[in-house]
Amino acid sequence: MSTSRRRYSQEFKDQLCEEVISQQKTIRSVADAYGIGAETLRNWVKKYKAAHGEDEAQAPLSGSERARLAELERENQQLRAEAAFLKKAAAYFAREPR
Repeated sequence: MSTSRRRYSQEFKDQLCEEVISQQKTIRSVADAYGIGAETLRNWVKKYKAAHGEDEAQAPLSGSERARLAELERENQQLRAEAAFLKKAAAYFAREPR
């Protein structure tokens, strides 16, 4: 006995994809709420992103954004080095005198 495949309208697919993307819900929770397979919805989302373009987080950086990112990475590296130094200094001063 074979069961017939259910067909969904493109509007329904787009609605679910937008719900996953814009509301940042998990694919599993949306799929369970609407009674469809998670892998099916994952494929729909993949196709939706390809058709409508990747979200802004995946867009290439402009020159000013790239420079700002480099500056923030340098600052982050410096802060991590300072934190490591302070951690070692605190451990040194916290040990018992001889």
